[in-house]
Amino acid sequence: MPFIPHTEEDVEKMLQAIGAKSIDDLFDEIPADLRAQGLTQVPPGLSEMEIGRLMSARAAQDGQPLVFAGAGAYEHHIPAAVWEIATRGEFYSAYTPYQAEASQGTLQLLYEFQTMMANLTAMEVSNASLYDGASALGEAALMAVRANRKSKSRRLLIPRTVNPVYRKVAHTIVKNQGITLEELDYDREGGYIDPASLPSEPGDFTALVIPQPNFFGVLEEVDALTDWAHSHGALVIGVVNPTAMALISAPGEWGEMGADIAIGEGQPLGAPLSSGGPYFGFMTCRKEHVRQMPGRIIGKTEDLDGKVGYALTLQAREQHIRRSKATSNICTNQGLLTTAATLYMSIMGIEGLEKVAATSHDNTVKLMNKLEAVKAVERIFNRPVFHEAVIKLSSPLSEIQTAMADAGIVAGYDLGQDYPELENCLLVCATETKTDSDLDAYVETLTRVTT
Repeated sequence: MPFIPHTEEDVEKMLQAIGAKSIDDLFDEIPADLRAQGLTQVPPGLSEMEIGRLMSARAAQDGQPLVFAGAGAYEHHIPAAVWEIATRGEFYSAYTPYQAEASQGTLQLLYEFQTMMANLTAMEVSNASLYDGASALGEAALMAVRANRKSKSRRLLIPRTVNPVYRKVAHTIVKNQGITLEELDYDREGGYIDPASLPSEPGDFTALVIPQPNFFGVLEEVDALTDWAHSHGALVIGVVNPTAMALISAPGEWGEMGADIAIGEGQPLGAPLSSGGPYFGFMTCRKEHVRQMPGRIIGKTEDLDGKVGYALTLQAREQHIRRSKATSNICTNQGLLTTAATLYMSIMGIEGLEKVAATSHDNTVKLMNKLEAVKAVERIFNRPVFHEAVIKLSSPLSEIQTAMADAGIVAGYDLGQDYPELENCLLVCATETKTDSDLDAYVETLTRVTT
């Protein structure tokens, strides 16, 4: 949308119409000592050509490094058609369908998104997205407390192998509602939650959170964990990577009954890294819990003439119903990002998603095998991984990361900042975007900076 500023003549006419001599007169009730004395740190205005050159120069400062960092946000190839279509005016300016009857195109797209996410996670119901993966976990915790009425403890078990940011955000969301997130420690050799270490008498707990793959990239024993939780009357919340779901068992297939709720970050499905966002969260669940699901759910129906129509179903937002009846007050729908995700999944198809997942896994295995020849590197966990793995370095990690960055490589994520016991440990990710020469460049550079 073009910016059309008011001319001096426009401003003068508006002031005359309201009987004011100047714009300052509109704020005369504000004491002079409280008023801002001008924007002294804002530089003079630039022309379109000048601002274009400035932004290009700023973008160039970031460079185009080889990215081997993951930790919840991943570099995947995005077909050009995805954002060419998503940024068309019909989609780009459509935030949310407040007038559902006038938003049939947007509603149809969101309905398709829900169908795809339900299929990808093997669950029965999906909503039309949430703010991001971290807040989706907080929403899932609240939902589990509402859904599991047999449990009175308001106590959830959450492994330390869950993304640390997710754990912090979820705690912030639930802490003032009398809900406790009790952390489970992980096996130091495998980097996973060993089902044999779980107590036979855990007491009353509302739900167990299971990441798959977990924050270390390691695959959890989801079947055993799911059945253990259900045997003690608890629900199961799966925190999953959507790309991995094209290759490994989906939450709806875990154990004898499957997970009850599945959430995650949708960024891998067509959203660029883009300096940290915007991204979006997804949530799916079993049909019996649908009335406790936050966010929007789009339904498909027919009008009086028998024509297909789409409508907002089970509206759970405070903007649609009484605040006291809302299941969530922060369930922002990231409409543009879900549009991109729907396009991405449509273009890639089942075979494309499987190929992305398989190639990402293969590249990570290749990289880890190559790193075995580097003396300064030690592989930490002995369990299967998806497309991330943990290595330990003999030199101070900060120095190594800086040296790698100087060589144009983002080496990975420093785990020591979240896990003190993993000092000098690096979480490394290799997606389908990495070639054999990229892997060799990583190994050669790491070898050079550690000798």
